[in-house]
Amino acid sequence: MKSIPYNNFIFSSRYRVWRHIAYWTFQIFIWAAFWTIMGEPASYPEQLLNVAMWVPMFIVFGYPLIYIAIPHLLMKGEYLQFFLTVLCWSIAGLYINNGYRTYVFIPLHHSLGLDDRLPHFLPLSSCYLSMTTSAAWTMIIKLYQLWIVKQRAWMKMQWEKLTTELQLLKAQVHPHFLFNTLNSIYSFSLKNSSKTPGLILKLSSLLRYMLYDCKAEKVHLEKELEIMKNYIDLEKERHDNQMEISWNVASNAGGELIAPLLLLPLIENAFKHGVSKDIEKSWLAIDVMVKQNVLKCKIANSKSENIFYHEDGAGISNVRKRLDFIYRDNYELKLNDEANFFVASLQINLGKALHIPANKQTLTVKSKGAYATLLSL
Repeated sequence: MKSIPYNNFIFSSRYRVWRHIAYWTFQIFIWAAFWTIMGEPASYPEQLLNVAMWVPMFIVFGYPLIYIAIPHLLMKGEYLQFFLTVLCWSIAGLYINNGYRTYVFIPLHHSLGLDDRLPHFLPLSSCYLSMTTSAAWTMIIKLYQLWIVKQRAWMKMQWEKLTTELQLLKAQVHPHFLFNTLNSIYSFSLKNSSKTPGLILKLSSLLRYMLYDCKAEKVHLEKELEIMKNYIDLEKERHDNQMEISWNVASNAGGELIAPLLLLPLIENAFKHGVSKDIEKSWLAIDVMVKQNVLKCKIANSKSENIFYHEDGAGISNVRKRLDFIYRDNYELKLNDEANFFVASLQINLGKALHIPANKQTLTVKSKGAYATLLSL
């Protein structure tokens, strides 16, 4: 995983003035220490005062580069113009530096009574070195800041795209289940069956789950299993209990969280192909177990030898796409199509789902593709 930190003090406009004050204070102490170590004939406090008097010149020289040249030339791909601008500005800096020394720095020395130290105190070349180096540091910091902002904007766009795709995939599931379940209830209503109210109640539970619970990023596995059981009951009634069903859920399954509507399409697929006039005895077996945060779900069903599964079918394809989005590299879906039965085996590491952290200070990006945790700026 690669992470891009976001620090309010560095990036927020709220702290802009304090950032500049902190930066130039740091520059004063660093350059004063540097010139003291280099043997300039002045004490460290005098060096601090001397460098502080040059900070306005550093600002005048450096800020046009970071607020004009970088955003309006370099960040827009005008590399030649940027290079020529920096070159010309560096040459102009020689004259700006000399003018500041002549008309500001020297008079300021006179007023502070430092005339006796002026000839040996930071030669013109040394002042130019300090000025250009300070400007280079500010340019590096600005480039880093703009790069981070650009990356965050790109990540936000990718996250919005990812979220939209997931919502579309989930929306495809809703009408698919609703259509099949309504058909089941319709067939009972035509017969004036007394089971119709109970079936409508189970359908209500399904709809409530799809319309409300499924808005969440994750749901309790126990709830997902309950909805699966309701759907199975609806299908059993539709097929007049002609299908032999085995439902085996480990006692420790239910406390975990899972992305909603991942298992239901597999159940629906099993009913779709598991009941046929060509099958002497239809059957369905569901086994669910959770161990150490890993879900193992095995769904096996009878089928006619004349029916062949296609992995690009709407149900299976939808499930696989959502698994790729949410549990990428942390799931395994195996489909085994035999002559007279079909097995779908799904294993998911439930603790490795794509997740939006509540703390909006860090953007975490998965190294493979656009599957990432992306936060708003």
